[in-house]
Amino acid sequence: MLYYIFNYLDEAYNLPGAGLFQYITFRSGMAVILSLLISTIYGKRIIGYLRNKQVGETVRELGLDGQVQKAGTPTMGGLIIILATLVPVLLLAKLDNIYIILLLITTVWMGSIGFLDDYIKIFKKDKDGLKGRFKVIGQVGLGIIVGATLYFHPGVTIKEDVVLKKQGIETVVKSTSPEVKSMETTIPFLKNNTFDYAEVLSFMGDDYQKWAWLIFIPIVIFIITAVSNGANLTDGIDGLAAGTSAISVLVLGIFTFVSGNIIFSNYLNIMYIPNSGEMTIYIAAFVGALIGFLWYNTYPATVFMGDTGSLTIGGIIAVIAIAVRKELMIPVLCGIFLAENFSVVLQVAYFKYTKKKFGEGRRIFLMSPLHHHYQKKGYHESKIVTRFWIVAIILAIFSLVSLKLR
Repeated sequence: MLYYIFNYLDEAYNLPGAGLFQYITFRSGMAVILSLLISTIYGKRIIGYLRNKQVGETVRELGLDGQVQKAGTPTMGGLIIILATLVPVLLLAKLDNIYIILLLITTVWMGSIGFLDDYIKIFKKDKDGLKGRFKVIGQVGLGIIVGATLYFHPGVTIKEDVVLKKQGIETVVKSTSPEVKSMETTIPFLKNNTFDYAEVLSFMGDDYQKWAWLIFIPIVIFIITAVSNGANLTDGIDGLAAGTSAISVLVLGIFTFVSGNIIFSNYLNIMYIPNSGEMTIYIAAFVGALIGFLWYNTYPATVFMGDTGSLTIGGIIAVIAIAVRKELMIPVLCGIFLAENFSVVLQVAYFKYTKKKFGEGRRIFLMSPLHHHYQKKGYHESKIVTRFWIVAIILAIFSLVSLKLR
């Protein structure tokens, strides 16, 4: 909204300073500041409102230290993250940008699913919340919307490399190449690091590329479902999900900025994605919201994000990664989510296998997800969270190195 107002004032009246709103870096900085202010100042008021309405967490007895003290702590704190993200984006971003529209839809869509889940747990006194199949239906629905939009929308394009030869010297540039529709994505850590999903269907003949959506959309559905569930499982102890997510999103913001800037993408020899740089503003607001939420969510937490926050966080991270063609980097960048997911899958699978084979179920971990395993071993949750953050930082640095390590 402010972008359009100041753009008009700059063009019509040449208002001093109005031209700053043309710069993504300026608007991103403003988005961070605004989201931090909203999440810290208004976050306290939201927590007070949730406490007055007795929107408290019902904690299951799992035999973990400090569990009893957490009962009754306000939940649904994901509303703070959503509010602190949406307000700066609506004020500062180009709202006709297809990537911004997709992220706004993702935030509202996943936030609604998570809110409904928390509502059923708290007000309907059903500890299971929204049935798992309905969550999956919601995630699949979002995957179809995102996948179909990225595939069919004419505004989602890339600029492929053009190699210019001058006196035997090869120079890779993108500015002279046309914008094209393509399902290419980036393969990390490889020199020839692009892969076209359509190539999977090359056996179908000359027109195989028009059927690429049969591959692309299911992949999008899988990624969104996996990452959102991974974030949901990670949200088990104070500050873990918000902190690790902030680290991952910050790296995605760097990827988005350089991929949406033709100068940096040329210099780094990475895929240039026109108009994707606008997502940097959304990411800046999102990072600010997560950090502001951590003010109240670090140990001992005065608010939990609930599924309202965790499902939303996972959905947003997945959509950003897909939009910036870095979805194959997710296993590294979101390694904490992956570990939490796999710990549950392995635990359940091994328990069922041993029960069938030996007559009694056995476990790999003392408890899953993974962070509960360390709690059972006697580690204090603040130590677990700090070490998980350190691992997330290492994975983030490793992901950034992929820009040149090929």
